[in-house]
Amino acid sequence: MSLEGLYRYARAYMEPGNEGARKRFIELSEFFEKLKLPREGRILDLCAGTGIAGTAAAKATNAKKLTLLDLRAEDLKRVREWLEFAGLGIVPTKVRGDVREVAKLTGEHEVALLFGNTMIHFDPFDAVRIFSNVALTLTEDGVFIVEDTDRVYRILYSIGYKEFFVESKGENHTLASVHEGYDVRRGTFKRAYYLLPGFRKVGEFDFHHWDLATQLAIGRIFFGEARLIRPGEHGFTRVGDVLYFKRPRKDIAVLVLDDFSGPR
Repeated sequence: MSLEGLYRYARAYMEPGNEGARKRFIELSEFFEKLKLPREGRILDLCAGTGIAGTAAAKATNAKKLTLLDLRAEDLKRVREWLEFAGLGIVPTKVRGDVREVAKLTGEHEVALLFGNTMIHFDPFDAVRIFSNVALTLTEDGVFIVEDTDRVYRILYSIGYKEFFVESKGENHTLASVHEGYDVRRGTFKRAYYLLPGFRKVGEFDFHHWDLATQLAIGRIFFGEARLIRPGEHGFTRVGDVLYFKRPRKDIAVLVLDDFSGPR
């Protein structure tokens, strides 16, 4: 099953009608204001889902253009709800596509976002493609902002990796995952997802448990500036760890993409 099927059951954090998601939207908007991003520019929201982060950034910067990219077409339709909540009259550009090829799918932007702890879906080879593609879509002084968590510490150390784990609970269901294997070439764990009661299988998905330092190191290859902003520094409880990259190195991105391939 596709990610669209999985996120049908794990999506409260980006649902426009969810009270917690609305509180997160407000904090995201305030966070983007605090960052002092370019005003009246173009915002690119990657793996956008319903567009919660992109709309918050557009509100905070009075953006003149908002582009949202995701593989999940149904989620992209929901951005109008966030725009109405934000009181914005901007007409968004919605692109259904692969973030690993974003440079082929969109034009130039001042700010690119990858929010919602999305990097877990991408292995290190994917990450190189993502960072290089994003570098090519940004302006000379452009900014790329990633929200993520350190899963090496949180999952593999603090919590401990679980063979069986309850992921979320809804009104009439529980979503649980089970370990199904590990791909040493890609560094990915395979998890199968089931709905309870009934143990109906939702699908199987590959995850890479990132630490933040590795993402910073990869990002620094493709950007002139790389830094980490922790929740204790930015002060917003509904915003996670943020990796901030600025000044894309397009020459490096072109060189890498010209001769780069996945594991064999």
